Amino acid sequence: MSAVAGVDGVPGGWVVARVTGGRVEWSVVPDAAAVLAVTAGCTAVGVDIPLGLPAGGGRRACDDATARALGRARSSVFPAPPREVLAAPTHAAACAVARRLTGRAISLQSFHIGPKILDWDAVADRPPHVVEVHPELALRRIAPDVAFASKKTARGGGQRIAALHRWLDTPAALADLPAGARLDDVLDALAAAWSARRFADGTHEVLGPGTDDRGRPMRVVV
Repeated sequence: MSAVAGVDGVPGGWVVARVTGGRVEWSVVPDAAAVLAVTAGCTAVGVDIPLGLPAGGGRRACDDATARALGRARSSVFPAPPREVLAAPTHAAACAVARRLTGRAISLQSFHIGPKILDWDAVADRPPHVVEVHPELALRRIAPDVAFASKKTARGGGQRIAALHRWLDTPAALADLPAGARLDDVLDALAAAWSARRFADGTHEVLGPGTDDRGRPMRVVV
């Protein structure tokens, strides 16, 4: 079976789960260019980060669709801000730009992931097999019968490990994790890889139509 990969942000970079059949290889790398290097040969790569950005005061339809699909877990969706907001040097400056463009301030958490969004935005020739995913939505597709607790809790972590075990051997996958990644990060990367597998197989769902001003899809693949 062809390889796919799931990617989630960690302090200082990205954790990558490269899945071939039931085997998982882990990497922690500093930037998007390095992600593309370690995922060379993968038929699909799912990244938990906005990959298409709205212009002006617009909102991405995929963010709203993902929030609706998540229901009570909608707080895990951080609407992608315009590129101009992400370029601001401080949170206060970003809020000022956001208010001017959208009428709303930007949350501190959204501001803090701004450099990671810009990391991928700077990739000029991003391959079409690299797609935006949302791990929390993937997990709810894998295990629709589970009422997931917060991923920061032991209960939530256990639920996610059990859910992912429906797809692959999670004890084996988690037996030798890389330094620099927390448990919730690696579980998100595995969930992202599940969505990438579905994209590669043509069995995926797409949330949100449209492209950004650079012609990049504004969508979430599940």
